[in-house]
Amino acid sequence: MTQAADRTLTQTAADREALLHLKEAVSSGRNWYVALLEAIGLWGSAEEFRDGRYYRYLIGGEAFDWLTLADRLCQEIDGLVPESEKLDLLFAATPPLDLAPGEFRQLIGDVKYRAYLNYLYGVVVEEALISVVEDEVLKENGHFTHVPDQRVEQEAYRRVYEASMEDLLALFRGQTGCAGGDSVSLTEKKEFTYWLFKYRVDHSEKARVASDTRKALAWLQRQWTSSTRHRRVQTVEVQLLLSDHA
Repeated sequence: MTQAADRTLTQTAADREALLHLKEAVSSGRNWYVALLEAIGLWGSAEEFRDGRYYRYLIGGEAFDWLTLADRLCQEIDGLVPESEKLDLLFAATPPLDLAPGEFRQLIGDVKYRAYLNYLYGVVVEEALISVVEDEVLKENGHFTHVPDQRVEQEAYRRVYEASMEDLLALFRGQTGCAGGDSVSLTEKKEFTYWLFKYRVDHSEKARVASDTRKALAWLQRQWTSSTRHRRVQTVEVQLLLSDHA
């Protein structure tokens, strides 16, 4: 992936067009969420530095983290949209209105939509797989609520990937050139999770990959159904997952 400082003129022009469209659309009274998705569709850069912060929108060069871009774009219309709606979107992936998956796809464009599905399955579902296996480990040991324990996480990694988290992280950093360190940034965690997804697909039998993915999807849907039972609008992720498996 190119460095943020090396964005092409075409990418920079696309970014400016996206920002201009967003501001003009919201100022003219267009629904801010729809305008935001249209701006996302126009956006060109995979990453950037802005105001001392690094943003990476494309994980592993192929998985689109649309909510990180939404966060970046929302800063451009700060004060012009209801704060509660913005926070619901950015922190709970809950939009201010329902859109059919086909409408979401049309607004952000086919290329970004396919890249978002990579993110959905490669990051969101992969994280869910670790969580569901951690739950299995806990129940086997007589715990029915989540107890923070590094041993539980380690056992989950061993069961899913047949290797320790430390060995996998070292392998990931060696293959990708990421600098090592005791801490893992949020961006690196997403990159690592997407790498784990591809590692699992490459090193597991197809039947097991499919079974693990179904298990993670079922767990996610239970979690989202429980958390959104009293909400009018579903999260974007659950809308897309349900439509993809209809």
